[in-house]
Amino acid sequence: MTYLISHKTTYKYKHPVSIGNHLAYLTPRSQPGQVCDWNELHIKPTPAMCSRRTDYFGNAVNVFTIQDPHEKLEIEARSRVMLDGQVSGLPLHSPPWEEVARSVPADSSPAGIEAYQFVFESPRIKTSPEFGEYASQSFAPRLPLAEALLDLTARIHKDFRFDSKATTVRTPTEEVFRRRRGVCQDFAHLQIACLRSLNLPARYVSGYLRTYRRPEDQHLTGADASHAWVSVYCPDAGWLDVDPTNNVVPSQSHVTLAWGRDYGDVSPVRGVIVGGRDHTLEVAVEMRALE
Repeated sequence: MTYLISHKTTYKYKHPVSIGNHLAYLTPRSQPGQVCDWNELHIKPTPAMCSRRTDYFGNAVNVFTIQDPHEKLEIEARSRVMLDGQVSGLPLHSPPWEEVARSVPADSSPAGIEAYQFVFESPRIKTSPEFGEYASQSFAPRLPLAEALLDLTARIHKDFRFDSKATTVRTPTEEVFRRRRGVCQDFAHLQIACLRSLNLPARYVSGYLRTYRRPEDQHLTGADASHAWVSVYCPDAGWLDVDPTNNVVPSQSHVTLAWGRDYGDVSPVRGVIVGGRDHTLEVAVEMRALE
């Protein structure tokens, strides 16, 4: 399956911005099963400087500076991504979840060391007994990790309502848990908080969902915008992805953009500006399959 992806971001400022320094996480990762063979960034006004680097987690990030006064910033990322066509899924057999929680701190392999950093709290995700108690309803003693993970994913999908007006990017996970509503970012943060409260390594994944245009076609919640889901480490099996917003295992309708500890590590665009004061933000995403 080959996808063409367009991700448009527009900032409109109340007052002119005299200078802006920005980071953009808008290049899909290339990894087993997924290859991004073309990506370009169009920015208005034209940046005085633009470069690309790789961050700590292996994500591609564009760094650019705009020095011309402006009241509007337009960023469009265009990408072509190929998926290998194999339907992914969770392993039929996985170790009991307690064994995973115990083994990761002692695992000195490169994969184990990488996974261990995702056990701890991060700036936007705190652990707590409350999250652990909610997760424990799915993580019964000696239950295989994959089975427990699917159950927790289904419960979050059932217990929480998708509501695009209920939260902002800064709403604490504790408030989402209390109000039982939010968006894909919130549900990913919540599930990660539950898993880390059980000492399981879990990371935040940003990406895209396939766009369907005909009403009779399948439509996943979170399409037409950047999406987010969860990845959990399982020794020998690697990282297992689940999408709590849609209660699915990401497969041919999901494209991975970047991953980190939480949304703050991989927000699509962020920066520091001089001027501007208040602003409005518009985001439009289309992920179209080439038939």
